[in-house]
Amino acid sequence: MSPNTVPTNGFQIEESEQYYTPSSNEVNAETRLRDHISAMYNVNFDNYEDWYTWTHTNYIMFWEEILQECDVKLHDNYEKIVEEGVSMEKVPKWFPGATLNYAENCLKNGRDDKVAFIEYEVTGNQKAYTYKELRNHVASLADSLKNKFKVVKGDHICGYLPNVYETAVAMLATASLGGVWSSCSTDFGPTGVLDRFAQISPKVLFVVDKTSYKGKHHSLVANVNEIVKGLGTAVNAVVVPQFDRETDFTAFEDTDQYHSYNQLIAGKDNVKLEYTLVPFHHPLFVMFSSGTTGVPKGIVHTVGGVLLKHVEEHIIQTNMTEEDTIFFYTTCGWMMWNWLMTVLYTGATIVLYNESPLEPQDILLKIVSETKATILGMGAKIYDEYAKSGIDYKKIHSLSQLRLILSTASPLKASTFKYLNEKIRPQVVIGSISGGTDIVGCFMGATLNRPVVPGECQHFYLGLDMVTYNEKGETVEDERAELVCRNPFPSMPLKFVNDDDGQRYFNAYFNKYKGVWTHGDFVLVDSRTKGSTIFGRSDTTLNRGGVRIGTAEIYAVVEKFAEVTDSLVIGVVDPQDETNENVLLFVKLAGNEKLTPELTKTIKATLRSRMSPRHVPNEIFTIDDIPYTNSGKKVELAVKQVLQKQTVKNINSLRNPDSLKLFEPYATA
Repeated sequence: MSPNTVPTNGFQIEESEQYYTPSSNEVNAETRLRDHISAMYNVNFDNYEDWYTWTHTNYIMFWEEILQECDVKLHDNYEKIVEEGVSMEKVPKWFPGATLNYAENCLKNGRDDKVAFIEYEVTGNQKAYTYKELRNHVASLADSLKNKFKVVKGDHICGYLPNVYETAVAMLATASLGGVWSSCSTDFGPTGVLDRFAQISPKVLFVVDKTSYKGKHHSLVANVNEIVKGLGTAVNAVVVPQFDRETDFTAFEDTDQYHSYNQLIAGKDNVKLEYTLVPFHHPLFVMFSSGTTGVPKGIVHTVGGVLLKHVEEHIIQTNMTEEDTIFFYTTCGWMMWNWLMTVLYTGATIVLYNESPLEPQDILLKIVSETKATILGMGAKIYDEYAKSGIDYKKIHSLSQLRLILSTASPLKASTFKYLNEKIRPQVVIGSISGGTDIVGCFMGATLNRPVVPGECQHFYLGLDMVTYNEKGETVEDERAELVCRNPFPSMPLKFVNDDDGQRYFNAYFNKYKGVWTHGDFVLVDSRTKGSTIFGRSDTTLNRGGVRIGTAEIYAVVEKFAEVTDSLVIGVVDPQDETNENVLLFVKLAGNEKLTPELTKTIKATLRSRMSPRHVPNEIFTIDDIPYTNSGKKVELAVKQVLQKQTVKNINSLRNPDSLKLFEPYATA
């Protein structure tokens, strides 16, 4: 090793390479909060670890300080900060007695003339909507939801929508009435949508009749007809027009169930925006995240928990203000959309884009340049594509205003950090953030007060007692281990849908280590930097572009084929790129059936159309036997271990252990 290099996270940083390092006199929202708490509680913080430790050791006081210092608007005051004597696994309620409204908080800070949203179109056209217009549109739609559809507190409203301005309006109108919002992106097929929305029986469903991708319009009428029919006659479908064209309602099967979005908001200029007050723990979102069995689990997130966690992340962790413009490329089927919407609380501007992220390849950077975005976010794989090109985009686009680059969905390679630092924006804060749908937020990621180390998430987030456990439940560093959180936090889900006894909830997070939240990620914490490197899922849930896909969803489609008698789907680390996951589908065929190219193509096409592109495996193989436990459950984890040449544990629990040998030729590690 050269004497001029420093070993960091296995990536050699030349002394000439300057990544972001905070100055000793850095002043931002986090340092102001730290200094306030230091004075308030008469405590000194000698370094960042002292500060972080105080926030999670004194997490009750910390979250009250966030509530007060960030000026979250409550109406009725709270009786206590968090329920006493309730264990983490029993989900203690935060700020009992308090009442508030999510939409009111999101809309209270933006100046009337300030742009709230910019819709960027593939043609280069931009549509801007001010906070005044946003408030007026939310008021108009909420009035129609209340008076035409009789929406009341607790009602479910869903969206099968692209990432457009009207989607934000629909969500905020729902929240203003105390309703509960859920959304799926339009790349989901009818089966995937119904698997989710049918669980919650929405009173209103917002849809579009067409969408655009790669500059081409695609009809969604057939999908919408099937979804509405599947939800039943009680649902009211509201059609949001696209591309400045009126909707052809004759294309829908039962026109009595369909309503025009434009008509619902028309002629209501004088309607006052009113807010239904709800308890801190009242449901706000139902997010869907797939597991290994059954339909996707509906995760119920609370008004106060979501708001407080997002406010901490936006204001304290990343210092967002009304001066910022954020462009985060997402769909409304990904939790990052919900996270993005709460940026409105800061009074900043949000840029929306609903086309292909890589056609042309630099379109997202062009949008940053033309909208003067100060914060850019997207999935790590898109940044990887930029890095592969090697193009020096800072010489092509105006990117000097960027102060923060956020990456998520999968680990960001150290080499891509290097590319971003050299070819996009030198010495920018590169925040590789990680959390998930389960907490609709982050466990780790960006801060302006820690240096950027290539390949690492900078630090665990404040207020969260995050460590990694080995198999014995011992805290370890400098080795791959299970990520856990050891204290309650506001954005823990309230419950799961249709989980009255809480057993699914317990099994999802608290079944492995007693009394601590197990997140399901393998992580290495560097003892020197205190940054974290993520190595993927520790269970068998698939992670496709940041969206968790349950294997049961794939089985439900594949095993309907007459040619297939059984199947097994496994996500394995790509040996050429350990930040990537390859999804392998193994099918056991009936009789003399063969896995022909035609059958392979049909299986993939059906998964794409019925579920989504994320459900399509990288490869499909035939296998003579599928392993099962003695109790009759498919065995996925043991096969995953075989494919990655890891030691298989609990082989005695298998009914047919010899079947594991059939997978050895496909091992990639």
